[in-house]
Amino acid sequence: MLTVNARSTSGTGAPFVATTIERRDLGPHDVLIDIAYAGICHSDIHTARGEWGDTLFPLVPGHEIAGVVSAVGSEVTRFAVGDRAGVGCMVDSCRECDPCLAGEEQYCQQGNIGTYDAIGRDGRPTDGGYSEKIVVDEAYTLHIPEGIALDVAAPLLCAGITLYSPLRHWGAGPGKHVAVVGLGGLGHMGVRLAKAMGAEVTVLSQSLKKQEDGLRLGADHYHATGDPETFQALAGRFDLIVSTISASVDMGAYLGLLKLDGALVNVGLPEEPLQVPAFPLLEGRRSLAGSMIGGIRETQEMLDFCAEHGLGAEVEVISADQIDEAYDRVVASDVRYRFVIDIATMAG
Repeated sequence: MLTVNARSTSGTGAPFVATTIERRDLGPHDVLIDIAYAGICHSDIHTARGEWGDTLFPLVPGHEIAGVVSAVGSEVTRFAVGDRAGVGCMVDSCRECDPCLAGEEQYCQQGNIGTYDAIGRDGRPTDGGYSEKIVVDEAYTLHIPEGIALDVAAPLLCAGITLYSPLRHWGAGPGKHVAVVGLGGLGHMGVRLAKAMGAEVTVLSQSLKKQEDGLRLGADHYHATGDPETFQALAGRFDLIVSTISASVDMGAYLGLLKLDGALVNVGLPEEPLQVPAFPLLEGRRSLAGSMIGGIRETQEMLDFCAEHGLGAEVEVISADQIDEAYDRVVASDVRYRFVIDIATMAG
């Protein structure tokens, strides 16, 4: 076992404190990663604050992990010491079901094993990236291309793939009109990715306060959903709408913005059930769908795409002692657009 410094929370609402955790010894197919940066995802906050059901405490969150390989197992073939590597939202799956065999491990029929707040194959709870090192099977580890700095790469392992996957699946590209609902940690990556794919991109946000940012990030248009005239002016405009927000919205109004055969894809997780009127679905042969991260193969494709197009997340780098403050600021939408922990500060 390897003892490493980490930050953990002991229960719902408890502050993060300095601690140590044990990482397993390297197996033949494992890689040891010295973590450089770990992004803070809203999922971390929901889990740490017990908002998604029972949490396995003490909790070390973090599934946006970027670092450098410092050791490899005896049978590792895909990584070498010194490689830049990343870990996203999962560290294993059954590897046998149809989704796993198709490279869609995120939809594993037995449930993928989360990077934290899960039980690994060894029967021990998994600990995430708010720590100095992590041991991961090479099959669930990503290469981070040289063209992306590690701090801006870390959020790509969740925020990036969460938007890339639906944009690719539903065909964002030249000649397509794509709307991104919400301009936060997820939404800002949606704008950058959709624009790089060649789509005409519109941001739909509650107000115009982030309009300058949205246009700078690559949006062609920016509209306030708080203005009722927006839904009249944009009726039937979009081939694809990706909603990143976690609040309940008027689903009928958003469905009405789609063209014939358009799709509204939800990647946000509202706490309340969505109320969906049937008529807006039927009248335009429209689709309402959901999407959850991406498989390992697609995540690597996303990282390579971002390197090719010079894309990364917009980040604010913080120290390990600022996690609690950062959580409060995320909830208050006071970040543009992703907090990233500098793991070099973890030992303090």
